[in-house]
Amino acid sequence: MKILILCTGNSCRSQMAHGFMQSYNKDLYVRSAGTEASGKLNVDAVKAMKEAGIDISHHTSDSVEKYLGDEWDYVITVCGGANENCPVFMGKVEHRLHMGFDDPSHATGTDEFIWSEFIRVRDEIKETFYKFYKEEIEPQLL
Repeated sequence: MKILILCTGNSCRSQMAHGFMQSYNKDLYVRSAGTEASGKLNVDAVKAMKEAGIDISHHTSDSVEKYLGDEWDYVITVCGGANENCPVFMGKVEHRLHMGFDDPSHATGTDEFIWSEFIRVRDEIKETFYKFYKEEIEPQLL
């Protein structure tokens, strides 16, 4: 099962989703990419995932171009920007899905509020992708 998770910068939400999906089943082939990849991970996303017991510090922020020639069972966009650009993805895709999440890196306010946004979005991603895994992926693996 091959799953590609797309976002705009591939530094935060798509990285978290990638980490969670891989944690649900180590045999899944999961990658994440960005339509405008930043080339680096958001340090707060790495910290929030570490707090949840998942190390994504070794992930790389890659351009979607890297994966255009591949075949995918699922391509999942996690932000509006990537969803709008998804049609430019020319690779073979069996299922295209959109699961939108707020971008915690755009949060403003106190340090405490910004951190709470990272935790909120991380937990939403975890819950949404776990439900997706249990309802869509796991039954196909049985």
